[in-house]
Amino acid sequence: MDATTNALNWFEISVTDIARAKKFYEEIFSIEMQEQEMMGMKMAYFPADMMGGKVGGGLVESPYHKPSADGVKVYLNANPDMETVLAKIEAAGGQVMMPKTKITDEIGYMAGFVDTEGNHIALHSNK
Repeated sequence: MDATTNALNWFEISVTDIARAKKFYEEIFSIEMQEQEMMGMKMAYFPADMMGGKVGGGLVESPYHKPSADGVKVYLNANPDMETVLAKIEAAGGQVMMPKTKITDEIGYMAGFVDTEGNHIALHSNK
C-alpha cells in the first residue's frame, strides 16, 4: 500500500431506526446528513468534509445490518476537541462509556460512547 492509500475507505454503522440514528449523529456533531434509499437499504451519509475527503461512511438500516456492541470499532473524527461532541451525547440519547482519555502527546485523545442503536463508537481528537 502506498502513502496515498488509506487502510479504510468506507464504513457503515448498522442501525435499526435510521431517523433516530440520523438525529443523534446530527445533534452530537452539529452536521447535516443526506439520506438515500438503494438496494433495499436506508442510508444517511456523514459529510465528506467531516471525513477529511479520504474516507466515506454512513448509517445503514437493512435486514443485513444489525447494531452490535461487539462489532468493528470505528473512530470518528472529533477534532479540534472532542469535549464539544462528548457534551452532547447523553442529551441526544447516547451514553458516554469512556471519557476523554489521553493516548500520547503525538496521537492525541480517545473516548467511547454507545449510540441510540446500541453500537459502541469511538472518538479521536488531537486536543
